[in-house]
Amino acid sequence: MSTNKFPKITEAGLDALRSRIGVKIENTVEPWNYEATRDAIRHYAHGIGDDNPLWCEPDYAATAGYGGIVALPSFLFSTSRIVSGYCGGLSGVHAMWAGADWQWHKPVLRNDTIRTEAYLKDLVEHQTKFAGRSFQQIYHVDFFNQNGDHVAGADSWVFRTDRDEARERGTKYTEARGRVVPFTEEQLQEFSDLYANEEVRGATPRYWEDVAEGQALPRMMKGPMTVTGFIGYAQGWGGLYIRANKMAWKMQQAHPGLAIKNRFNVPDCPERVHWDEAFALEVGAPGAYDYGPERCSWLTHHMTNWIGDAGFLASSNCQIRRHNPDGDAMFIDGTVKRKFTEGGKHFVEVEQKATTHRSEVSAFGTSVAQLPSKSAA
Repeated sequence: MSTNKFPKITEAGLDALRSRIGVKIENTVEPWNYEATRDAIRHYAHGIGDDNPLWCEPDYAATAGYGGIVALPSFLFSTSRIVSGYCGGLSGVHAMWAGADWQWHKPVLRNDTIRTEAYLKDLVEHQTKFAGRSFQQIYHVDFFNQNGDHVAGADSWVFRTDRDEARERGTKYTEARGRVVPFTEEQLQEFSDLYANEEVRGATPRYWEDVAEGQALPRMMKGPMTVTGFIGYAQGWGGLYIRANKMAWKMQQAHPGLAIKNRFNVPDCPERVHWDEAFALEVGAPGAYDYGPERCSWLTHHMTNWIGDAGFLASSNCQIRRHNPDGDAMFIDGTVKRKFTEGGKHFVEVEQKATTHRSEVSAFGTSVAQLPSKSAA
């Protein structure tokens, strides 16, 4: 007979959460980064494996269009815990970050200071393969710089799921839990070749007139997934609940339902699903797995590599469809679906899809980028 180890989703909890819809969130949890410093931008870029010198090298960036280092679009994940998956209500119920819909209005420049405003936008019930009855908890966050300019806005969402249901009755990962399949030397060489040939467009403009509908973007490689890589992302992004010693204790006192005891009977954070395989299996995941905002950032990295320094990523929608556990490799592909002009500006719309080396759909989305035009050159 099964035993419930974790708190359950209750109707009373759902009603209390619904009462928060539309209410501005006050006293939001401290972000990892308040300022887009050179180091903060570099750490985030390196956390997703992005070596574009526009983000990281002052001498190179000084010759680019912004006159200095600029933050990569996904850097804003590090300036808001809310957009990154920190959610209120339903104490002790598992939350999985599952997607975001970003709109960028202005670049974030080196040393810009970012403040945010956020509110709970909606709560939507779903039936999922992973854990049966689940609830999509959608937040909206706006981002402003030190001048009050609205630099970006985003909807992001987590799925609140029953951990016991996912572990014992969920079917999505039944055959994948704890799976270890070593890569062949031929596969590793294929991955190496993709990394070696990755194109960072950089200073060479990609003109709107030179892009055709149906054109494929170069394939991007991510992985193979390792716990080391997941921690590398957390170093740049900051995580949601990673705290040490007294700071961990203070967080647990403020949120009594947050901590889950580890094998030493010590309260520890639920975020350890990303590096603690035994705990990940307990909550129904296939193993320790990547971060959702990390994967969204990979899709935007795919775009910024392609559009070059003179392009501007205007929007990106990313929907997560499965976990990427330790040992997975992922390929990101894209296709230009539409070219259009609006307000005298030139845009391309790109459909993107991320698949694992087993051809499983991991994530997909649509991005829109503004490109320079020869007519204005």
